[in-house]
Order: sequence, then structure tokens, then C-alpha cells
Amino acid sequence: MVIASPVQPPRIIKFLKPYVLKMHFTNKYVSAQVVHSPTATVASSASSQEKALRSSLETTRDVAAAAKIGKLLGERLLMKDVRAVHVQLKKEQKYHGKVKAVIDSLVETGVKLL
Repeated sequence: MVIASPVQPPRIIKFLKPYVLKMHFTNKYVSAQVVHSPTATVASSASSQEKALRSSLETTRDVAAAAKIGKLLGERLLMKDVRAVHVQLKKEQKYHGKVKAVIDSLVETGVKLL
């Protein structure tokens, strides 16, 4: 009598949190991007280095600029039909200041956090 091996469920780990928000802050600029992790492609990005944004911002490195970047990124994500993202913070980043401004304005535009 031969016993068939059990059917393994498909790996769903890579689909649980496919879109990851990554933020980078320098002394001059704020940038954020959402990466589709299974394919390692950038789904959307926003930065205070963009010419269209530079004229509308007072400074390109403060909390107000970070909030504007989050709002713009949220609008671009909704246009691409990305409704939820996972936030990946670096070791030195805490949910405070610019990081909080980006995440809160992203949530205000309608993008959910996983």
C-alpha cells in the first residue's frame, strides 16, 4: 500500500506584505518609495528633490515637507490601485517626527498599513 504525500499549500509568504514603504532622510531632502517585494520593482516614489515640489515647499527637509511627500505618495499609490503597504523602518528610525509625518499623511489619503 502506497500512501500519497500530503499536498503542500502554495507559499503565500511573499504575498502577505507585497508592498513595502521605505523612507530615506538626508540633511537636505526627504524621499519615500514603495517597493513591490516579490518582483523588487518600485511601485511608486516621491521626493522633495522633484522640481514640481521644490517650488511649493519652504524647506525640503522638515516635517512639513515629509507630510507633503506622504500625501503625494499616497495619491500616486491610489492611482496605481495599491491600497495597503507595510512600513519597514531602519534600525535607527522611530515613529516620531518626519517618519510619523510621512506615515500619518499616507494613512490620511486612504492607504492602509499592514
